[in-house]
Amino acid sequence: MDQLIQLGSDMVLLWSKYAPAYLGGMKNTLLLALAATAIGCFIGLACGILNTIPHSKSDSLLKRFALGLVRVLVRAYVEIFRGTPMVLQAVFIYYGLPYFSGNSMRFDSIWAAAILIVSINTGAYMAESVRGGIISIDPGQTEAAKAIGMNHFQTMTAVILPQALRNIMPQIGNNFIINIKDTSVMFIIGFTEFFAFHRYITGVNNLYFPSAAIEMLGYLCMTLAASFLLRWAEKHMDGPASFELALGDHLTLTAGTYRHRGRSHDHKHNQDGRKPI
Repeated sequence: MDQLIQLGSDMVLLWSKYAPAYLGGMKNTLLLALAATAIGCFIGLACGILNTIPHSKSDSLLKRFALGLVRVLVRAYVEIFRGTPMVLQAVFIYYGLPYFSGNSMRFDSIWAAAILIVSINTGAYMAESVRGGIISIDPGQTEAAKAIGMNHFQTMTAVILPQALRNIMPQIGNNFIINIKDTSVMFIIGFTEFFAFHRYITGVNNLYFPSAAIEMLGYLCMTLAASFLLRWAEKHMDGPASFELALGDHLTLTAGTYRHRGRSHDHKHNQDGRKPI
């Protein structure tokens, strides 16, 4: 008990002296994770779409060669950046470019370098998530879209991607939470986020464990808040459980109120407001 009281006293002491530094580090961490996740999603979306463009033997040789080359490049990108630690990717990008270019290519902004590194790493994971989301959609929907005259771009934007994005929404949130934690490795290029401030504070106070306990609570608060917001977004993307369906063709369906089948077990009331027996 005495140790816990001493830990609490040391944490209060550190927070009273360095609260602006801790909060500044949390702000940098959240901004970096948010920007990198958003850019990484665009990278993953582009790679996922390019990687799923269909082709057949009836297509021209040039088209088949171009699509094959794109798939090889996307695959190489995914395997390299998904199979190596982000801390080493940061070293190779931030220090490697000046090394190989004789300092003609170097980052003037540490923010730009950090966002680029984390975005590329996130994009590699999102590329596979998007590809999985696209191929999870029933192929019959693609065939139906083509049957009514839609091209590949129209089929993807109007039919496939809206459903695929809902399916990969949990993975997007998972990558965002991972980025909140993994941005701590950006200290290797001098980016000052939450963990970097912890290293600085312990260097001048020698109170490593109390500062680490503050870091633990800070990361936990950020990830819990992110999880809550993402679940709220998922719930709104699902739409209401009940909806009105009105069709002019009486031979197919009768107009009325219907319930989303996948969420019926989450609700305690029936459509008429009564609890189930």
